[in-house]
Amino acid sequence: MNYEVVGLIIALLLWVLWAMVTERRHRRLEERGQLPPGPRWWPVVGNIFQLSWTPHKSFANLAREYGPIMTLWLGSMCTVVISSDEVAREMFRNHDVVLAGRKIYEAMKGDYSNEGSIITAQYGPHWRMLRRLSTTEFFVARRLDAMESVRSRCVDRMVRFIEDAGESGTKSIDVGRFFFLMAFNLIGNLMFSKDLLDPKSKRGAKFFYHAGKVMELAGKPNVADFLPILRWLDPQGIRRNTQFHVERAFEIAGQFIKERMESMREGEVAEDRRKDFLDVLLEFRGDGAEEPSEFSSRTINVIVFEMFTAGTDTTTSTLEWAMAELLHNPHTLAKVQSELRSTIGLNRKFEEKDVEILPYLKAVIKETLRLHPPLPFLVPHMAMSSCKMLGYYIPKETQVLVNVWAIGRDPKTWKDPMKFKPERFLEPNTADYKGHHFEFIPFGSGRRMCPAVPLASRVLPLALGSLLHAFDWVLAGGTKPEEMDMSERMGITLRKAVPLKAIPIPHGGHGNQSGGHIGVGNM
Repeated sequence: MNYEVVGLIIALLLWVLWAMVTERRHRRLEERGQLPPGPRWWPVVGNIFQLSWTPHKSFANLAREYGPIMTLWLGSMCTVVISSDEVAREMFRNHDVVLAGRKIYEAMKGDYSNEGSIITAQYGPHWRMLRRLSTTEFFVARRLDAMESVRSRCVDRMVRFIEDAGESGTKSIDVGRFFFLMAFNLIGNLMFSKDLLDPKSKRGAKFFYHAGKVMELAGKPNVADFLPILRWLDPQGIRRNTQFHVERAFEIAGQFIKERMESMREGEVAEDRRKDFLDVLLEFRGDGAEEPSEFSSRTINVIVFEMFTAGTDTTTSTLEWAMAELLHNPHTLAKVQSELRSTIGLNRKFEEKDVEILPYLKAVIKETLRLHPPLPFLVPHMAMSSCKMLGYYIPKETQVLVNVWAIGRDPKTWKDPMKFKPERFLEPNTADYKGHHFEFIPFGSGRRMCPAVPLASRVLPLALGSLLHAFDWVLAGGTKPEEMDMSERMGITLRKAVPLKAIPIPHGGHGNQSGGHIGVGNM
């Protein structure tokens, strides 16, 4: 008998054994209490083969049959999916603590547990300390107000880069790419007071490369997440490769941190430099009991890197979808540009303070977040202990996914839910994304709501408004608005499957462009 046959027999026996184990586990859980309803599952693989490459859509379709709270088995992973604002309200108002755990996927598991991670740390004293730091030091209004000039400089630089790349309205650009560069450079300035994408910064370019690879790897489906027997094998190499790029990025960030510490010791920090996020981390002093007396370099590295990965892709996704929806709906684009240019005028640049007098621009951002939440399931929650919700049994360590993509398109809540209509957010008493209106929670709700909402609410309208004020836009290749590909793809965030390509025409200097540009002038 050759080795291939022996290997096949062993693999088959392991498969049968694992099927028996998962079958017994499923039955045991069902005996303890009534799980939420759900489709029939298969041994080992569970319901995986009932899902598509856009799982938020698959879950929404299944919810129509099995209800707004349902159970799915993703391999051996028990998963409860919530698909309505009523069930989301019940979860966040009455079960927020017990469901405040985090389900950690293999790509997110480092060699140092979850030290320093506000996203993946389990709910407890350490997480509360990190959360408090975020809300009182990083994303508090006084610090964000003090850094207004930093945001303005990064967005102005993006506008100049786009104008140069578009060659005075003659060449198309990858719109999302420029949003990504802007967001990355903004986080670099908030963290280090450095332009990491400065052509002279070789370290910045390397950090950008490794951070991008981590985001790419973390967004790939990983079979080891759903079949624990494969975790030690890491068959796709996702965890191994992710950790490689994380370590390289940590080495570069560590150099920035070391240089700052040396400058602080030698008193070389410029007096006129505003305190950035790295200063906050280095100056932190805890109580030594539930908090560390000071942060280790490893913890600082994790916090820094998480700021980049969490802030860059979500910002890029939202802004690219906003531009895509506007180009797909020319009358809406004309309306928001008209508001910008009539209110701001053409003789001065758009500034962050102008956002408050531009209700339609803010409505465009909200409507984009309703249709295209950057994280369609938020960050996965986990039951820290068994509980009952709406009469159903939720076992300990169950993954809980809130399908905010489906909630934002629920016809029971939203009129014409599939249409891009910013006007719906101009009506009195409409929902906001601050976590209290459960029909519209793109940033989550409760204890684990995204702490960076105050920053996002400043950056998103500033970046989008700046491009709409400065340029008119032509779809690349003569594409008509109704012919645009608006399909989605899943990664870390929900992105356009086909990157948005468009020609930026400096407003007032576009001349006689063929094909007819989309903007205020020709509507």
